[in-house]
Amino acid sequence: MPDIKSLREERSKLVHDARAIVDAAEADKREMTADESAQFDALMGKVDAKRSEIERLEKLTDAERELDAVVETRAREVAATGAKPSDRQMLAWRSWLANGRLGNNLSDDEVRAFQAASDTEGGYLVAPEQFVMQLIKFVDDAVHIRGLATIYQVSGNGKIGVPTLDTDAADSDWTTELLTGSEETTMRFGKRSMMPHPLAKRIKVSQTLLRVAAMPAEQIVLQRLAYKFAITQEKAYLTGNGVQKPLGVFTASTDGITTARDVSTDNAATAMTADGLINAKYALKAAYWNNATWMFHRDGVKQIAKLKDGEGQYLWREGMRQGEPDMLLGRPVVTSENAPSTFTTGQYVGILGDFSHYWIIDSLAMNFQRLVELYAETNQVGFIGRYEGDGMPVLAEAFVRVKLG
Repeated sequence: MPDIKSLREERSKLVHDARAIVDAAEADKREMTADESAQFDALMGKVDAKRSEIERLEKLTDAERELDAVVETRAREVAATGAKPSDRQMLAWRSWLANGRLGNNLSDDEVRAFQAASDTEGGYLVAPEQFVMQLIKFVDDAVHIRGLATIYQVSGNGKIGVPTLDTDAADSDWTTELLTGSEETTMRFGKRSMMPHPLAKRIKVSQTLLRVAAMPAEQIVLQRLAYKFAITQEKAYLTGNGVQKPLGVFTASTDGITTARDVSTDNAATAMTADGLINAKYALKAAYWNNATWMFHRDGVKQIAKLKDGEGQYLWREGMRQGEPDMLLGRPVVTSENAPSTFTTGQYVGILGDFSHYWIIDSLAMNFQRLVELYAETNQVGFIGRYEGDGMPVLAEAFVRVKLG
């Protein structure tokens, strides 16, 4: 397996080769030929593939480091005090996932009035908090906005109220010692509410796989559910309409980011331009720059990779060191397959913003249902996972959307 440093060097070489094609056409003062365009697109496709491979290896390295730390800590705990209640709970949960039993003894499976409050009377059937938090962490790794947003956790179906300053006070007045200035009449407060919306997914796993798999059964379920939940959440955080789902940053709304935050000046009808991106950056107040991130589809990044400023310098620069992001006009770039990628007049094709002003609420009332008889003929077990959450941009001026002319 190649190391991250080698992959970054290979990616840098691909970028260099792609730019050489653009530079050659510019040196001859002509447009790229069809063959050159095809070569450029192929190289940028490989650049994106290398980026994805680098990110996977970085995540794997981080996960292995965390796992080593957990294993070491658990070994010390067990050696010092023996098995913890949380260990027994996870073992019971794992046993139930694999074979529908709370333990190895048949008496554990006798019919009884199950109670979630009592572990031995059914509490083991409720997903342990350790499992729930692990699932949320996997989703954080897979969805870009969750790693940038502000996340709140609520219990059950609780609402969260978001106070807003809808209209600021007017400027103060220069006056005399005995006067108090004009009376304020414009300041207005408001409130937005966020409520967890349900998200569900059902998957099927082979009975044989559950019985003989090398890794714990709950890991199999976790990985598939995490992937499916992550994709659905990212789509909603980007393009959701806010109806029984999160409100996305690419959805124009008076409750989120209004059309006043759209910038299309100097962009072409089918492509972004250097001047258009510069206009977008400077439409965002400087106070947000230090925490701002660009987001585009990879087709958008492919366009941006060709753009130069007035000094002939490329606007986009690839990250060269581990953990270093690609940069555009001094701010990091993230690429999402779920960002808009239709390059026609009036369409959104990118965004720059301080995503800490995108708020996400998670409800930990996650539950799992095990379906055995339903898929008995195919030797499979079904699992239904449910999640509840919401998300929305809470401060429009912290974002600016890139729009085609």
